[in-house]
Amino acid sequence: MISVTMDMVQYDCPYIDVTDETDVSFHTMHWDFNTAQRKLETRILVRGDDRGALTNGLGALQDHDRMLEFELLSRRGDTAVIKSFIGQTDAMRTIRKHDGYITGPFQISDGSERWNVGFDSADNTDNALSDLERNNDFRVESRNATSFEEYLDVIQHLGAAKNVLDGCRELSETERETLRKAVDGGYFRTPRDADLGTLAEEFDVSKTAASNNLRRAEAKVLERVVSSFPEIESEDVLTHE
Repeated sequence: MISVTMDMVQYDCPYIDVTDETDVSFHTMHWDFNTAQRKLETRILVRGDDRGALTNGLGALQDHDRMLEFELLSRRGDTAVIKSFIGQTDAMRTIRKHDGYITGPFQISDGSERWNVGFDSADNTDNALSDLERNNDFRVESRNATSFEEYLDVIQHLGAAKNVLDGCRELSETERETLRKAVDGGYFRTPRDADLGTLAEEFDVSKTAASNNLRRAEAKVLERVVSSFPEIESEDVLTHE
């Protein structure tokens, strides 16, 4: 399989139009393309910069002339979940024409969309990308060939991957930024390129505060990683039996 990640701008996509006009972003939770009716059903998490931005974004999406159906499923603060239907866009049609398929969630913000798509051959990939250039603007961020064994490994360990991802989401903004700066700055290298004093200066806090933030971040991520070991080890045993 050829996996392609693209930063895509479609000129006939209502979600992209709305993020270009209002301060909201979309993250698909589920999607299903009805081949007979040629329309895409999606359940989407919508985030606004604030409550007002979310209200404006939802209104703009509901009133968009390419929105076929719209239903607000839930809303809390600046976040909502919607169910919506749109017609097939040019990019969707092109991907399907060359036997492509969606391999990951759509992430839409600031007038562009991150696409994760797959193709069974390099020729299909090249032809699809060539056709996409006619009516869409996009940038290929990555293109990788994935073997059957690698693809199977990903599928078998989705639970473990989600567990680690949930751990990352548990981090507060301060914990996340402290851990990021520690890694980027070389705190974990031998010899160290950064120390607690460096982190403390970066965030204008005491060394004790920097240490506490870093330890909490490490604990949340590593606890998730270690708790995933049994799943990974049991699936590895099954794979090699």
